[in-house]
Amino acid sequence: MSTHDGSAPVGILCALPEELRLYREEIDRPSTTTHGGMEVARGSIGGRHVVLVESGIGKVNAASAATVLVERCGCDRLLLSGVAGALDPALSIGDVVVATRVLQYDYGRVTDEGPVAYQPGGMPFPGSSDRVGWAVRADLLARVHGALEGEPLPGIRARVGDAPHVPTVHFGPIATGDVFVASERMRADLSSRFGALAADMESGAMTQVAERYGIGWLVVRAVSDLAGRDGTIDFTIFLEDAARTAAALVRRLLPIL
Repeated sequence: MSTHDGSAPVGILCALPEELRLYREEIDRPSTTTHGGMEVARGSIGGRHVVLVESGIGKVNAASAATVLVERCGCDRLLLSGVAGALDPALSIGDVVVATRVLQYDYGRVTDEGPVAYQPGGMPFPGSSDRVGWAVRADLLARVHGALEGEPLPGIRARVGDAPHVPTVHFGPIATGDVFVASERMRADLSSRFGALAADMESGAMTQVAERYGIGWLVVRAVSDLAGRDGTIDFTIFLEDAARTAAALVRRLLPIL
């Protein structure tokens, strides 16, 4: 396991331009280079040295970006910021999920009884390890809890006729797969099988890379949709506002990473 160097930059990975733009607008004295077809921006936010990259959607893109941040940019902390679909029916659009564990639900074996998830990289056969996912480091999670005490997050706009919503922060698992979940049945299945609060398409891949290099990681996702049949509509409506909420929380966390 690597030793954390306080002078090393934090790598901030976002899948979408709407998510990354919120950091690009704040970065001081940025310098940009290109690696693997991705523009990488170095600079500082609130005095913390950061490296920003827009990975693109999906696990392969996220893994490529995470590798660039570690190998080419010297980051020894990786943070993924952006939006996700809610799996827990208690969550509302705009709420934020800080991952305590990240898993990949679409790696494993499919049987007549249905899919069985396994730890990525392992043989998906009976008798293999039943451990699925990676847990955030306990010391880092404790610092996150401490840093989030205080002012509320910025409110998210409501659709016409809805009451305004002030986002709340939730801690729990996030499930990653290479599909956009817009299915009530799949939403219920992922929630039931894994106890996951939210689903996304990148976190599990970034986390897998971070774990391979032995470095710390954190995932902060704001809910842009409820992962049901109206998910694609809600996503387009609330993407920018939800991304802004996630970024507001991340800015509080940068000093303790």
